[in-house]
Amino acid sequence: MTMTTDSTPRSGAHHHRAGARDWTAPPPRSSARAFHRTLHGYAPTRLAALPEAARDLGLARVLVKDETSRLGLPAFKVLGASWAVHQALSALEAAGEPRPPRLTTATDGNHGRALARTGALLGISAKIFIPDGVHPQAADAIRAEGAEVVATGLDYDGAVAAATAYAHETGALLVQDTAWPGYEEIPAWIVEGYRTLVEEVDEQLAADGHAPDLVVIPVGVGSLAQGVIEHYRTPGRAARPALLAVEPVAAACVLVSRQAGEPLSVATTATTMAGLNCGTPSSAAWPALSGGLDAVVSVTDSDARAAQAILRDAGIDAGPCGAAPLAGLLAMAATGALTDLDLPTEATVVLLCTEGAAANPA
Repeated sequence: MTMTTDSTPRSGAHHHRAGARDWTAPPPRSSARAFHRTLHGYAPTRLAALPEAARDLGLARVLVKDETSRLGLPAFKVLGASWAVHQALSALEAAGEPRPPRLTTATDGNHGRALARTGALLGISAKIFIPDGVHPQAADAIRAEGAEVVATGLDYDGAVAAATAYAHETGALLVQDTAWPGYEEIPAWIVEGYRTLVEEVDEQLAADGHAPDLVVIPVGVGSLAQGVIEHYRTPGRAARPALLAVEPVAAACVLVSRQAGEPLSVATTATTMAGLNCGTPSSAAWPALSGGLDAVVSVTDSDARAAQAILRDAGIDAGPCGAAPLAGLLAMAATGALTDLDLPTEATVVLLCTEGAAANPA
């Protein structure tokens, strides 16, 4: 990957790719859903309606997949962390190798806390590396799970490098939610874990006789987006909704990469959407982000705050990352770009609200 010096995108800047619904993902290797059902406290999270937003946008339904509480944590990330650790430990056991002495990762907050919780439940300690800009309360929440937190003072990519170096030096198991050449298996398991979320969405909509026409996804390195895209672009799948990714203008690596036609790294700046403040797309996610994603749009912190207020009025206490999909939908509508997605007259839109306010304190 090369660095780019492109200027920071504006709010509503977007990239659309025609034909994304024809892109076909590799067949899924396995499903994490049965495993997740065995976890204490597992239940599908709710789909909440935003009738006023639907009316204002001329849509039949705007629904929010509310991940503000998932398995006792205020974000969806535990779906990926728990499955990846389960798979990694199973592989070690099958090979006759001992458990790792520690788990480690870099995180903007939610993934690290989820990994720390997973480790604590399994009796394995965790060492979590955080980049500059993570709120002290988010760091304290990771510590409260029993993990050691290392404040690197670096950006996200730098924190990932620090965690990777620590794993190589100590034998700790690196459970990182982004991939690069030579490090792909564990990120793939994390992506598999995330697909439980959209499997639930399909079941919940089908119960009312509906299917999604548009799914809106917040994106950092792109691992959640990869899981969602690959789910809805599965070979032979009949219903293939439009897919829209949303990222901060302060860290618009997917937008810039799509415009360039190749994965690029961007210099990031501070944003309240801390979990999306990532400068480099995951190498494993790039084929899906490039080929199977209809559009990506950038939003500002003020856009996210306005969306948070709308969600709060609807009884959803979302954090900035969780509000980003609504902010992106509104930005696309404001610029007229929503028509590019070729939605039906009676469209059902699903917003993936990935975190609660407790996950990302202001």
